[in-house]
Amino acid sequence: MKVLSLIPVIAIGFLLIWAAQDFPEWGDVNSPASKAAVSNHFIGNTGVDTEVPNMVTAVLADYRGFDTMFETVVVFIAGMAVLAILKGSVKGNAKRKDHEVDNEPDLIVTNTVRLIIPVIQIFAFYVLAHGHVSPGGGFQGGVLMGASFILIALSWDLEKALSRFPVEKCMLVAALGILLYAGIGLLSMFLGGEFLDYAELEKVLPVSREMARYHAMLGVEIGVGFTVTAIMFVLYANLASEGRLKEGL
Repeated sequence: MKVLSLIPVIAIGFLLIWAAQDFPEWGDVNSPASKAAVSNHFIGNTGVDTEVPNMVTAVLADYRGFDTMFETVVVFIAGMAVLAILKGSVKGNAKRKDHEVDNEPDLIVTNTVRLIIPVIQIFAFYVLAHGHVSPGGGFQGGVLMGASFILIALSWDLEKALSRFPVEKCMLVAALGILLYAGIGLLSMFLGGEFLDYAELEKVLPVSREMARYHAMLGVEIGVGFTVTAIMFVLYANLASEGRLKEGL
């Protein structure tokens, strides 16, 4: 079976490599993406329209704010689906023994992780908060924060990680992230603008109209970070333990 599985892998890999020859050269100013009217609009107007130096964040949270909000909702639904499927499948099933290891956590590993996790979490906050001016944002910061809790589970055990971030709180934080994102959009409407028209928040924030957009997008990124962090850890906790939320890998 392994040999048969290798055949489609090689075939698809060959097709992908062959198709990659049609890609333009890296940084080619004459590539279709660079010459498109939409790209030229973003390059020429992003700074003026959004007051955000990072063009990627501006496109993600402003020009396509609806899309990003529903991407966050999809992430939340994925976590709910995994919970529902695994919680239902674990009932009545015998406990697997083939992958369990009856060893205490390694002292060197756990003490090293104690030093690393605060650095990872601080960097996650940095990536989240500086996504407007440098590479980063809510998705990237959320992945880093979620990875820190997964690292606890891998170094000690799943129960210890869940004692820091229980599944119930994970789902609460994930839902809070979506509510924060949508709440900023609804607040913009109540203040007289359109949904996710961040500039309207100048009426409640002590900043200029331009900076209101900047700060509102930061709030949106925080909401995304909440949801991604929580769902990433929920997915690991359930998949690693087959829904039992005990032992894990």
